[in-house]
Amino acid sequence: MRMSFPRSARKALPAPLAAICAIVMCLVLAGCGAIGTQSAPNGDDSNLSGGSPSAASSSAALPSPADSSSPDGSSSPAATDDSPQSRARAMVASMSLEERIGQLVMVPLFAGTDASQIEPLIRDDHVGSVLVLGKWKTGVAGVSQATKALQSYAPAGNGLIIATDQEGGSVQHLTGEGFSTMPSAVRRGKMSTDALRNSAATWGGELASAGVNVDLAPVLDTVRVARKSNAPIGALNRDFGLDAAGNADHGVAFVQGMRDAGVQSAVKHYPGLGGVTGNTDFTAEGITDRTTALGDKAVAAFDDAIRQAQPAMVMMSLATYANIDGSAPAAFSKAIVTDHLRGKAGYQGVVISDSLSAEALGGIATDQLGVRLVEAGGDLACIGASDYVRPIIDGLVARAKSDAAFADLVADAAVRVVTLKIGMGLAG
Repeated sequence: MRMSFPRSARKALPAPLAAICAIVMCLVLAGCGAIGTQSAPNGDDSNLSGGSPSAASSSAALPSPADSSSPDGSSSPAATDDSPQSRARAMVASMSLEERIGQLVMVPLFAGTDASQIEPLIRDDHVGSVLVLGKWKTGVAGVSQATKALQSYAPAGNGLIIATDQEGGSVQHLTGEGFSTMPSAVRRGKMSTDALRNSAATWGGELASAGVNVDLAPVLDTVRVARKSNAPIGALNRDFGLDAAGNADHGVAFVQGMRDAGVQSAVKHYPGLGGVTGNTDFTAEGITDRTTALGDKAVAAFDDAIRQAQPAMVMMSLATYANIDGSAPAAFSKAIVTDHLRGKAGYQGVVISDSLSAEALGGIATDQLGVRLVEAGGDLACIGASDYVRPIIDGLVARAKSDAAFADLVADAAVRVVTLKIGMGLAG
């Protein structure tokens, strides 16, 4: 910087004053020079100059935030993205392939089986979710003992999703002291939505006390054939017994009530089992739906309930829908999972399969079951038989090692599962 005075001023300036001005000029110049060369408190100049070359190159691969510039075009520091999804991406990026695949598997723990039996799957195979099923009659205390043991096997900072089928009526796996006897969904369909939400909060509180954090309920299927002929839903009174809109409203209330108690939900069985006669758990016959289409009221109500309730999970049906994609069960249909549910309906949460050990899938090689779920855009392989676990894990690992595009799908699915875990306070 250079300072100057008018010629007339310089001529009339007394010597003492000239000396003083000279000193001032030196001080100003020295001060400006210090500002131009000031180091960061730790001695690293890169913090003020935009980063060292190595730091700049390492961040070049990251997307630039949309708001990284001021309105006038000048640069401004980018805001840190601390969202669950961003944190999940960072966690998954640090995982091995085997760790990522472990997040995509839900293994069974049957009533009467000690939790230690699946410890190796959690510790060595990095399994991130457990399904508590069977006739648990030990009450809240007995289930809690098992879930605490399970969580103790999980790595620090990445706890387990522990789920059960606590629908009520004929499907209630956890009973005994501390668990209410839940009425069937048809009976709950006669309740107001406010009353149902309050009741669901009570039932959810019981699950939370037992260490269960996801209820694989409610059933949102709308029965479209004679009830007694609809083996998976109507014959068992698993639906709310209402029209599509009423079922959706009651489903939303149930999800909200569970969430009020700190328990998440999985609505099922997308896009609906109300138009088949066979029960996919037990047969491969009568499980092709020849009437349901994506524009139907029943599917639209399902979609509306998902948008309103934002459930943690959507469970896919194992039936095949001839008018949508006759080539594969819904859980393995990209047209249903990716194109419609994620695309048109906009759901970006965790997509879970119905039990991959179901009879409906008996014609598909066991080691390809998880692969086909992930190929379709699904995330979490729910397994209801212990002997299916190893082939499903091995099949996923083998395919991901040989197919980079599939490995990318695995990473995307793992991000969705870990994002859910972070939101639930289990990870991060």
